[in-house]
Amino acid sequence: MKFTKTKPVFFVLFIGFWTFFSCASSEKGKQKNAVNQSHLIHELNDFLTEAIIQDGFTPPVASRIYAYSNIAAYECIILDSDEKKPLAGQLNALKNLPKPEQELGYDFRISMVEAFTKVAKQLVYRDHIIDSCRQKLLGELKNEINDDLKIENSITLGQKMAQSIIAWAKTDLYNETRNYPLFNPASNPGSWQPTPPTYKESIEPHWFKLRTFVLDSAGQFSPGNPEAFSTDTTSLFYKLAYEVYDAVNRLDSGKYEIARFWDCNPQVTVYAGHLMQRIRQLTPGGHWMGITKIAAKKSKLSLVESSEIYTKVAIGLADGFKSAWDVKYKTDLIRPETYINEYIDANWRPILETPLFPEHTSAHSVISAVSAIILTDYFGESFAFVDSTEMPFGLSPRSFDSFIQAADEAAISRLYGGIHYMPAIELGKTQGKKIGRYVVEKLATSSNPL
Repeated sequence: MKFTKTKPVFFVLFIGFWTFFSCASSEKGKQKNAVNQSHLIHELNDFLTEAIIQDGFTPPVASRIYAYSNIAAYECIILDSDEKKPLAGQLNALKNLPKPEQELGYDFRISMVEAFTKVAKQLVYRDHIIDSCRQKLLGELKNEINDDLKIENSITLGQKMAQSIIAWAKTDLYNETRNYPLFNPASNPGSWQPTPPTYKESIEPHWFKLRTFVLDSAGQFSPGNPEAFSTDTTSLFYKLAYEVYDAVNRLDSGKYEIARFWDCNPQVTVYAGHLMQRIRQLTPGGHWMGITKIAAKKSKLSLVESSEIYTKVAIGLADGFKSAWDVKYKTDLIRPETYINEYIDANWRPILETPLFPEHTSAHSVISAVSAIILTDYFGESFAFVDSTEMPFGLSPRSFDSFIQAADEAAISRLYGGIHYMPAIELGKTQGKKIGRYVVEKLATSSNPL
């Protein structure tokens, strides 16, 4: 498997990183399987992340893919557990999922792999990546089970689960919004305008209209309006823009590294003369799914537990993006790059490429806070970890004492990168924490809560 990561002048290609670090040799794998098979859900998400990167999905769309795929897996693997509760009946419009027939034998790990991969293949373009994952994991499990009837029953159940999840996904308004009109930038000076280097149309202007998973609506936790637009040099808005301008101009190497580490722009455009190149990277959601994997492995979670936390984080990410997009397109605020070029310095450029959607609030701040709250609820407030998620892209690991600390750094990285005003960052954090707490309160996955 391979990943690419942008740097100031060049990008580095890594081949086999995830396979090398995530998968043991066949002999070690057999020993590992006897104790803990959580590697199955880790590898499923690793391959899915690879497909998402190669396909270049936008952050909101990627979050939807992670959510549906992991929900399908979770609903299968908990069939083998008396300690976990299904999400059917808890998530909006999700009801009546398939159940195993009592007289038949199953291996729900096979059902999980089948359901995850079947759903994922419906949601990505490069389905050969998902196929290779399916073949690898099912081959491993079939060799272990050696019971053709049980294997067949398990695959059939996984297919039925996937069909139910896919049918549910088709009713979330995603397909309909593919044909909705593009966003036309307003003519007033305080509104969002396309930004360099591509000046393309805004991304997913109707995303907030999709059905939420847990939230009552995308607008349930609105942080409020941004500061009033003004070009007066004594105004607060001008000062906020100048703060971004000054932060980039005074950036030291440490803050530069933070900006790069949390970039997570799935498609960075690099020009070399007349040549243009697109560099593919992790999405913000993909980064937090990677952190989830790190925490699960450090804690030696079981397969069921690992699936549970992946699913919770994925759901939080998906609803977090809808909430952020709801505010973005309702407030329709000008980006710092546009404002600074127009009213402060025409030659100024941010460290990071400005994403193609309105300013307020910072989606990175929102979804990082959402993820941190969910992970903190699961693993504890003082869960120290080393975030190596960006190593395949040529960036050094970073150490954190807690998930909240990581989320705070992710949020402030948008100031260092020159792509957000501080209110979008701070209000985005508040917005995300509210969403995260709501997801934690609403989703009951434990049959025996303490």
